[in-house]
Formats: sequence, C-alpha cells, structure tokens
Amino acid sequence: MAQKRDYYTVLGVNRDASEEDIKKSYRKLAMKHHPDRNPGDKSSEDKFKEAKEAYEILSDARKRAAYDQFGHAGVDPSAGFGGAGRGPFGAGGPEGFGGFADAFGDIFGEIFGQQSARGRGTGMFRGADLRYNLELSLEEVARGTEAKIRIPTLEACATCHGSGAKPGTQPKPCTTCGGRGEVRVSQGFFSIQQTCPTCHGSGKMVTDPCAACGGEGRTRKHKTLSVKIPAGVDHEDRIRLAGEGEAGVNGGPPGDLYVVVQLKPHAVFQREGADLHCEMPVGWWASPLQRSAARSRSPRSTARPRSGSRRRRRPARCSACATRASGRCGAR
Repeated sequence: MAQKRDYYTVLGVNRDASEEDIKKSYRKLAMKHHPDRNPGDKSSEDKFKEAKEAYEILSDARKRAAYDQFGHAGVDPSAGFGGAGRGPFGAGGPEGFGGFADAFGDIFGEIFGQQSARGRGTGMFRGADLRYNLELSLEEVARGTEAKIRIPTLEACATCHGSGAKPGTQPKPCTTCGGRGEVRVSQGFFSIQQTCPTCHGSGKMVTDPCAACGGEGRTRKHKTLSVKIPAGVDHEDRIRLAGEGEAGVNGGPPGDLYVVVQLKPHAVFQREGADLHCEMPVGWWASPLQRSAARSRSPRSTARPRSGSRRRRRPARCSACATRASGRCGAR
C-alpha cells in the first residue's frame, strides 16, 4: 500500500495556514483535477480524491489538531488514535488525544466508565515524536534531492526486547496496584483512579533489571536515515517519517520523525513563495528610464558670455532700400 502524502503538501499550504487559505487551495485543485474536466485521466482522478481527503481533515478543527499531533494515525479509525466516527472523544474515549488522556484520562474513565488508552495493567505508551532540522540550498530545493541524516533516538533494548528484565527472568506484578497499573484514591465524597506511583502504570515491577538498559527497556542509539526531498519544498515545510521516532514503552507503537526544511540564504536570489527575486546594481547610463529621468531633472543652461567678449552686432537696415546695410546700397 502506497504511503499517504502529507495533507498540507497535498493542498500546497503551510502548516499554519488559515481556514480561508486551505479552502482557496482546495477549490483551485478541485477545479483543476475534477473528473468532469479530465475524463479518462486516472492521475487527475487520484489527485482529486487526495485533495478532497486532505480538505476534509484540515477543514475540521478537531481532526486537524489530531493530525498535527499524530499524523495520519491521528485521523485513521483503524490506527486507534482518534479517527472519525468512534465516539465523541475519537478512539473510544478521551484517550484519543494522547497527552490529554495521560493527565485526565483516569478522571474521565471513572466518570464515563471508559478505560485508559494505554490499557489497564499493560503500561503501553506511544514513543515520542522527534524533530530534525535539515538545511538545504536553493538549488537542492529547486531540483529535489535525497539526504542522509543521522539522529539520536531511543530504541527497544536488543538484550531484553523491551521488557527491562534480565534475560531468563520476567517482570513481576506490582505489589502496590496488584498489576492493574492504577490505584483508587478517596478524597472526601469523591473516589478517583490514578496511575500507580510505584510501577508508573505498567502494572509490573522489574526485580532483576537488564544490564544493557538498566531496566528501562530502551537504549539510546544513533541511526542513519535516507530522506527524499521533493522539488519545490519551502522554508519550514515538514516531512513526516512514520515510525522513525522513539520506541514505545512496553510494546507501545513508536513515534514519528519530522524533518523540517531550513532554506540556506542564497548569494544572489531571495525566494518568496514560488517566485525568485534578485537585486542587481545598474548604472544610470544602462537604463533608458534612468536616462529619461536624468534629462527631465537636468537644469537649463544659465551660462553667460565670458567677460571681455563682444557680441556680434547685426547690421542696421537701410531706410531707402530696406536691405541690410552692407556698403553696397546706392542710397549711401
């Protein structure tokens, strides 16, 4: 199955785009790739469906928030992170919002009779998302490229396979919560459930920890990844690599890696959206407009004859022959 593209990339907008910008971009793509305008064109039909799917998610504030936090998994009903049509809180309850459920899931679970997203006694938590800033030149952004990146991350321990216990041993049920991962606390008339302070919700205790990870179940390592950068990406655009974040806890799903594009300054060009701008020094003689402006601004000559110079007098006219006096007039 082909991996879905980022919804913001599909619509050609930034992640902080307004609802109006998203709507305008969708209308433009829908008009361009509508099946009625491109009969028999399978590629246009697929792009039309892709743009429609992206608009349905990003035009809904709740779905957009879930997508920004969890990616495609946050709006996919089969992924269990709060897809549409699975109750008022997404994935079967308030837990569909991840960190929100960690803080208030126990209270909502007590009120609405719903279990925590991590599951009672399992202690499964999703791994954290990671961010990597990738600097690219203008030429690389224009043509597209493939970059190699090396990132530090937490991976499941290869010795204990994430259990945190020494090979040959198994974690034991927590003596505080009895393996449930939760404890009930009474406060006056109220009785609420909280995460067990001893096992931190896992429901298990490691008495003989793994020497490689110290009982954490995860070890810090560096890994090298290859990232394909499509042509035309802009500054601060994000590329999501699903499952390349930190490993989950107690078998939980891994997080995602977000590669953020950082455009290096160019010596000649400045990019503004899809346009390139360039400032070049030009002499006044090289520009017809500048020459015309220079002529219009130049003052008129006010020079006077040099001192001591004589002006040439015009000869007087003869009153008899009405000709200029030149010594040939017979009247004289």
